[in-house]
Amino acid sequence: MAIKITEDCINCEACEPECPNNAIYPPEESWRFSDGTKLQDSEEREPISFEAFYIATDKCTECVGFHDEPQCAAVCPVDCCLPDENNVETEDELYAKKAYLHDE
Repeated sequence: MAIKITEDCINCEACEPECPNNAIYPPEESWRFSDGTKLQDSEEREPISFEAFYIATDKCTECVGFHDEPQCAAVCPVDCCLPDENNVETEDELYAKKAYLHDE
């Protein structure tokens, strides 16, 4: 499943540079599939949060294929990066998403 950032986020920015998929965005910022991936889709999508950092679920692979654990959760000082129960994916699906995002 993807990771989500809860309302406990303090906007410290620690998670953003750790994401290998560039799936984490600051509040109010639009997101794009092309950010940090090999995809050419640069269409701006609506921000998911206007209050706190957020994760674009369609780009989140839980760091599968990059790290042993989600790096956002590993560095979060307030433990607000949690599994998103509304976006459950198998490990195979996460590997497939990684391949899609990075053209492997």
